[in-house]
Amino acid sequence: MSRLFETLQRLAATIETRKGGDPSTSYTAKLLADPSLAAKKLGEEAVETVIAAVAQGPDALASESADLLYHWLVLLAASNVSLDAVADKLAAREGTSGLAEKAGRRG
Repeated sequence: MSRLFETLQRLAATIETRKGGDPSTSYTAKLLADPSLAAKKLGEEAVETVIAAVAQGPDALASESADLLYHWLVLLAASNVSLDAVADKLAAREGTSGLAEKAGRRG
């Protein structure tokens, strides 16, 4: 199994320790204090990840993916959404065709 989940768990725990920190000395605390800023940064990282995938190669894609996941975890924490809540949503979709699941959300 990949080390990714364990790494994400450690990173999420570190992010939690930054809640209430000084935004002038911690980038993470700055993002946590402003969920709109955190969301904007996540969007920027998503675009950079797409560009890396299309035009920059595997190493750039891995690097931008790390940035994307970090900003995603910060946004979740800033919005008080747990990884377990995300896991619950994913688990509820298991065994469902992606096309069928998307069609079910349109209504």
